[in-house]
Amino acid sequence: MLICSIFTGKISIMARRPDNDLPKAKITAHSLHRALHLFQYSRGHQWKFYVGLLFLLLTSATALAFPKLIGTLVDCAKEKNLDEANTLALYLAGILLLQAVFSFFRLSLFVNFTENTLANIRLALYENLIRLPMTFFSQKRVGELNSRLSADISQIGDTLTTTIAEFLRQFVLIVGGIIFLAVISAKLTLVMLSIVPVVAVAAVIFGRFIRKYSRKTQDMIAESQVIAEETLQGITNVKAFANEWYEIGRYSGKIREIVKIAIKGGQYRGYFASFIILCLFGSIVAVVWYGVTLAIAGNITVGSLISFVLYSIFVGASFGGIAELYAQIQKAIGATERVFELMEETPEAISTKSSGQISKISGDVTFKNVAFSYPSRAEVQVLKNVNFYAGSGQKVAIVGPSGVGKSTIASLLLRFYDINDGKILIDGKNIYDYDLEQLRGNMSIVPQDVILFGGTIRENIAYGKPDATEAEIRQAAKQANALQFIDGFPEQFETVVGERGIKLSGGQRQRIAIARALLKNPSILILDEATSSLDSESEKLVQQALEVLMEGRTSIIIAHRLSTIRNADQILVLDKGEIVEQGTHQELVEIENGLYRNLSSLQFSDF
Repeated sequence: MLICSIFTGKISIMARRPDNDLPKAKITAHSLHRALHLFQYSRGHQWKFYVGLLFLLLTSATALAFPKLIGTLVDCAKEKNLDEANTLALYLAGILLLQAVFSFFRLSLFVNFTENTLANIRLALYENLIRLPMTFFSQKRVGELNSRLSADISQIGDTLTTTIAEFLRQFVLIVGGIIFLAVISAKLTLVMLSIVPVVAVAAVIFGRFIRKYSRKTQDMIAESQVIAEETLQGITNVKAFANEWYEIGRYSGKIREIVKIAIKGGQYRGYFASFIILCLFGSIVAVVWYGVTLAIAGNITVGSLISFVLYSIFVGASFGGIAELYAQIQKAIGATERVFELMEETPEAISTKSSGQISKISGDVTFKNVAFSYPSRAEVQVLKNVNFYAGSGQKVAIVGPSGVGKSTIASLLLRFYDINDGKILIDGKNIYDYDLEQLRGNMSIVPQDVILFGGTIRENIAYGKPDATEAEIRQAAKQANALQFIDGFPEQFETVVGERGIKLSGGQRQRIAIARALLKNPSILILDEATSSLDSESEKLVQQALEVLMEGRTSIIIAHRLSTIRNADQILVLDKGEIVEQGTHQELVEIENGLYRNLSSLQFSDF
């Protein structure tokens, strides 16, 4: 009965365990064939999986021998055969030892195979992700992609490590157990098969229903926590509007809903406990009772009856467990399909390894009748018939109201997106005739919202040139007006900047980004509103650093603050996706009722 308790305890735990949220996939010949592609990533480790399967079969075989020997050992008491009992006890000890050895090698081999395979899958998925075009990332959420890298691959790992092996083991135990049961007593086997497996499967289905109810309760609790979090974060507004009574009412209503659902869930758990006691134990009692009647009639021995009960428990537990394992395999197949969906996305033609020295370009930029719409909203034309020329070393500024396509021009220059019409030429050569590594290797961008990586200052500056020397990194920091504040930190260049550079101020992050761009030494520089979010002191330091950075380079400056572009060689005024004015600052402010003149009058006091 101890094993019965273990079995029922297992089902009870399954009923309480929160189900993960990964969707399931139907198991078909196509989905199985697709899932088998995972083995392509094992790269010489397949033999570990197959040897692990051999140890799995040996473990199952020794497990099936155990109840038979236990029954024979019990019969030795009736026959008073001590020598045979001692021999059987030694056999049982040997079987336990063999099971321990087989289980060790099975688990070790499966884990070794799985971890090597998962490492290759993770690397292949990440390599493909990092090379996908911006059109892909503009339509996907980062959280979803992280889920593919973490939750989906973890589900695949769990399945390769334990679920498949456990499913096969349970299947062997079911088939082997039924065969042994039939050998012991065909009549008793029919009784057992008509009761125990049906009850076990019913217990699993009941358990799943309770898990869903428990998850609903947890979701309601999470909603109440959201209310509390929002209220406490916005406590100033709550107090200002004297709405304490309203927030208390909101929270109180949600709490009452939780109580109602939790009580109903408790009732279902009570039903489940009653079901286990009455049906599961009742079915075992029925089988034992019928076995006892057969033993009294002399059809089977007491030892055979004990063996039969143990085999019945094996079969019942396996029936109960295999349904859950099948569900896990469905989730793993769904996870595999989602992972392969990403792997099958067409990447950009970029090598995963540095190709070495990148040939320099002069930096002449020409836009000829360029038209563009974002793939996600093709009906909206962002740029229409855009024409301009930026000579090598010139500073060309792009200004205009928000949302007119200024940053889009920078994205097209970097080939984040493909244009719909027209041409973009660099040094007279079509931008699509350049290798992407050469093209982007000759460009640098300093955005408005600089995102640094969570490493050290040194690592973030060296990102522009990974093989840079200490002297080059220090010189770039000095030119970017960053050396003073870096040397002021106790750890200087080894200072960890934190996630997204959160430990640094906005101006400090901008200067690190400028140092990174200086180290890369680009031919074409893109400044996307690089000073618009800074205070006056930081803006002055950053602007000085930008002047150094722009020297001798073709600079495309996207700006809201017109004070930063008064000395630009050419200013393009963009409105509704078209260049409506073009010239120097002085030329543009002289245009009567011109857009640039109107923008200038809002920002400068001398208009």
